[in-house]
Amino acid sequence: MMRSRLISSAALGLVATIASAHAAAFDQRGTLVLEFDGDEEDSVLVRLLSLVSLSALVLTFIFVSPASAQPELGADGGSSSGLTYFDFFVVKGGVIAYFIILLSVAAMSLAVEHLFSIRRSTIVPAESVRQAQELIEAGKYLEAIQFTADEPSMVGYVLHAALREAPNGFGAMERALEEAIEERSAKLYRKIEYLNIIGAVSPMIGLFGTVVGMILLFSAIHAADSFPRAQVVADKVSIALVATFWGLAVAIPSLSIYAVFRNRIEVMTAECAVAADRILAVFKPAAQAAAAARAAAPVAAAK
Repeated sequence: MMRSRLISSAALGLVATIASAHAAAFDQRGTLVLEFDGDEEDSVLVRLLSLVSLSALVLTFIFVSPASAQPELGADGGSSSGLTYFDFFVVKGGVIAYFIILLSVAAMSLAVEHLFSIRRSTIVPAESVRQAQELIEAGKYLEAIQFTADEPSMVGYVLHAALREAPNGFGAMERALEEAIEERSAKLYRKIEYLNIIGAVSPMIGLFGTVVGMILLFSAIHAADSFPRAQVVADKVSIALVATFWGLAVAIPSLSIYAVFRNRIEVMTAECAVAADRILAVFKPAAQAAAAARAAAPVAAAK
């Protein structure tokens, strides 16, 4: 009974998480519309996370339901009709199943954190790009250096690295820009690598549970000097199958979410490079020569 209450509380927590990620609104026809309060590039990942959360919610209600309408005989010959799918899919998996489920919690926590930290508003914010461009085009280079130093986004970091090399020429600025972009992108890739590790390790842990289950089965056969009862065989084989099940159940969404974030980093890194190159175009020798010619034209006309 206590376990059912705990699982029900977890289900309510999942519902609250999904509800907090969306804003409910009604259109003019009175139809309920769910809109995510964020950037457009978050929509795919939000839907993926919502799908995973809803799947977990469905599994929660399945786990608390009875596994069979028929009573099952226990080891002492008594009835054990209180078994649920939670007992079959979690409890019978043993410590290995609990460990893999813990990895799934870690993977979902990482996914939610990345959802808010790896996005356009934190990597290439449009307002920061506009302010930096206005300062540089106005010739306020010291203010631009200070602004980019205080800007925590990726575009601010790479612009600050390039502006510090301005006394050494445009070539040095380009090299500093490329190195800064590589440094920040590598940092983001390392950040999401944990999802890839969880996705790669979970099936291996499941396979380890499979091996443990088979070892226990053959140990029971050896100890009995004959083929054991069906219930003993089922208990040992369940460890093998449940561990494999949870390994795959954790690996598939973890690797999918990792791929989404990896593609997002690639796209936003390219956007950052394009924006920084456009802002620093005024420092190119050809652009400076053209600006000097425009400035000298009124003086020559006056003479």
